[in-house]
Amino acid sequence: MLTIPVLPSAGEGSPSGTMKPGRKSRVGLRFLLPVVVGMTARIAGLVGLLLFTLPAGAVTVEKVTSPKGIEAWLVRDHSNPIIAMEIAFKGGAAHDPAPKSGLAGMMAALLDEGAGPYDSQAFQQVLKDKVITLGFNAGRDSFAGHLKTLSENRDTAFDLFRLSLTQPRFDKEPVERIRGQLLAGLMRESQDPNSQASRRLFETTFAGHPYARSPRGTIETVKAIQAADLRALLRAQLTRDRLVVGVVGDITPEELARRLDELFGALPAASGLGDIPDVAARPPAGLTVIPKDNPQTSALFVLPGLRRDDPDWYAAYVVNYILGGGGFSSRLTEEVREKRGLAYSVTSYLSPYAHAGLVVGSVATENSRFPESVRLIKEEFRRMHDEGPSEKELADAKTYLNGSFPLSQDSTTAIAGLLVQMQVDRLGIDFLDRRAGLIEAVTLDDARRAAGRLLDVNGLSFVAVGKPAQ
Repeated sequence: MLTIPVLPSAGEGSPSGTMKPGRKSRVGLRFLLPVVVGMTARIAGLVGLLLFTLPAGAVTVEKVTSPKGIEAWLVRDHSNPIIAMEIAFKGGAAHDPAPKSGLAGMMAALLDEGAGPYDSQAFQQVLKDKVITLGFNAGRDSFAGHLKTLSENRDTAFDLFRLSLTQPRFDKEPVERIRGQLLAGLMRESQDPNSQASRRLFETTFAGHPYARSPRGTIETVKAIQAADLRALLRAQLTRDRLVVGVVGDITPEELARRLDELFGALPAASGLGDIPDVAARPPAGLTVIPKDNPQTSALFVLPGLRRDDPDWYAAYVVNYILGGGGFSSRLTEEVREKRGLAYSVTSYLSPYAHAGLVVGSVATENSRFPESVRLIKEEFRRMHDEGPSEKELADAKTYLNGSFPLSQDSTTAIAGLLVQMQVDRLGIDFLDRRAGLIEAVTLDDARRAAGRLLDVNGLSFVAVGKPAQ
């Protein structure tokens, strides 16, 4: 059991996955950000209360284990009649067979399109009538789900969640409708500069590894997916040995323990999926240009990074904040945007995956000024690599990162997602007690070591989409 300050933040740096296409998208940051549809004004106001009304003082994270051994981390909050649950199955789209990449994402989009006795329309109508949000998301490393309900509707909500995980129908009409939405999204993506750059970046950085494939697949692979493929993946991916659960809200540990067995007890005990191998990120140094007749060039830049369990993680996290993760206070923003007006936004971030890590950045600027932006970005990487941050920069970064942490989580759903991420990253149930100390312990020598280890400008790889001046 752990007592923590109210409103903890999500963990740092987790890659996103696929979203449900079209009007029914209900997934987003880290795992999922719910979109409540069909609410009356009264219910909308009630749900809105929860954004800032967790009890003052402290909340408690509790480990709950069901009679069948299913574990969840719980933050009780009986001040509002709402329950939020986030789950994740370790694995994800990296396990998609290459000829049918996008399979996990398509399954995620279909799990609430009819299950058990409910066809797609009936399932969605119950969600609407009972003001229940329910959705799924497939990233490279995990398959995630979300549930949020008023306490009075918990029986219906939990039953629908159980059915969606254990008895999805995969009827022909919703399968073809969702396939059409996915294909339309891929067509739009093929014209989007950022999506084009991201695909090329992963293809080249992780060539020959499952990470090279987009979780969204391609037009050809999505067309090849059949209902039998979805059913096979369901049995292999959604298993108890891969499951982690986070719950926040109006529920006791005793009831949650019982509900865990009701919800997940019928899932297969173990997965038939193989292991994904670790991989060394190898982005090709230099500039790759994807020609596109745009007035500006959009680019991603990348270096090999760290996994979340690396001993240098917190030093690198602070260094990246100073370099490009700190918004208007970062060096990249100061040099590229504030002093010269070359770009509206330039940023960098750490992107840890289960089997690799990246340092990724982005910038978009006029074609004629793109070379100048690249030069300045390289200069700042080189300066940070060679010199590290100053004492003042380090102190200011640590003050901000610890001071802003309690404010960055603003709902039960977000806190439930944090509980899941803490388990996925194996941070320990006491992580929130230790986090501030881990950041505060970063010394100038630590920061300089991490900068020297990560920010070798000679290996910096740019993927640009547009018509940049040469």
